[in-house]
Amino acid sequence: MAFQCGLVGLPNSGKSTLFNALTRAGAQTAPYPFCTIEPNTGVMEIADERLAAVVRATRPKKVVPAAIQFVDIAGLVKGASHGEGLGNQFLAHIREVDAILHVVRAFDDPQVPHVDTVLDPVRDIETVDAELLLADLDTVDKRREKTERKLKTGDRRPLDELALLRRIREALARGLSARGAAADPGLRDLVRELFLLTAKPVLFAVNVSEKAHDPAADPLLQAVLDHAGRRRDPAVAVPAKLEAEVAELGPEDQQVFLNELGWAGSALPAVVKKSFDLLNLVTFFTVNDNELHAWTVPKGTPAPAAAGKVHSAMEKGFIRAEVVNWSDLAKAGSMAGARDAGYLRIEGREYKVKDGDTLCFRFNS
Repeated sequence: MAFQCGLVGLPNSGKSTLFNALTRAGAQTAPYPFCTIEPNTGVMEIADERLAAVVRATRPKKVVPAAIQFVDIAGLVKGASHGEGLGNQFLAHIREVDAILHVVRAFDDPQVPHVDTVLDPVRDIETVDAELLLADLDTVDKRREKTERKLKTGDRRPLDELALLRRIREALARGLSARGAAADPGLRDLVRELFLLTAKPVLFAVNVSEKAHDPAADPLLQAVLDHAGRRRDPAVAVPAKLEAEVAELGPEDQQVFLNELGWAGSALPAVVKKSFDLLNLVTFFTVNDNELHAWTVPKGTPAPAAAGKVHSAMEKGFIRAEVVNWSDLAKAGSMAGARDAGYLRIEGREYKVKDGDTLCFRFNS
């Protein structure tokens, strides 16, 4: 299953338009709130020049690229944490994704009304952030009530957990995200267990007009970039409407169309790359006579766990991994050539898979 990145934002921010541009899934779009009710899901393959190089060296019959799954979640409104606009339902959808792609409206279009009338992208970010934070406070309070009922058992663990919950709540009450709390090793496991919304990494997709090429000439875009910079969150400008139109064209016509409008290229690869980086993933390859497959795992994944990504039996019976870097494989021209050139090495259970590894797992079945 691909890692999931959920598109979140206010109604009419362009989430579904960007979703369609990324995935070509054909989700319904309309200039009114809550056009999206149930989440739409689509997968986008990750363009990777390394994969093409490995294909040339191994000549497989089938190639399976790495992919990332995008989920278009209905727009949040002020009061969502208290059920406004079916907010509780939508917040539950956010809880299921691995990372948040926060779509921020930075374009003016009288045909697409803004839910707050006046366009202010930083205020919009703060509105969404406040609802996520209030939802997290509610989650912590409910867990605290449940834990307090266990105090009568005389077990020490509820007391320890209450102390941790108190520290997390104090951080949230000060307006700090759960990501900040998770930086404390003592709180990290509980933050993860609670599936707190503000613990998820965030990428801002600033939805700009097709004319917004230069942040210095676009105060709305620059305001979001500055805000994201202060938070140390990544951000990328993307003209979602334009990208959705370009996605309908053939590959040769796409660049011509973008050039005519002053864009050097599509912003979508940057969205995908930054989403991938946000999840702190690495890509490794497995290859045999029939198939070359790209896999994604979190950075620092041990070789047996990476083998389990391919098949559970490989993790259970793991013996060793035969490893060659993609660039060495491309240089050698074949797996046999890489072995003869001394590029291939043997790694054991403690080996952490690195980005660009080509792996052959040996295991007891």
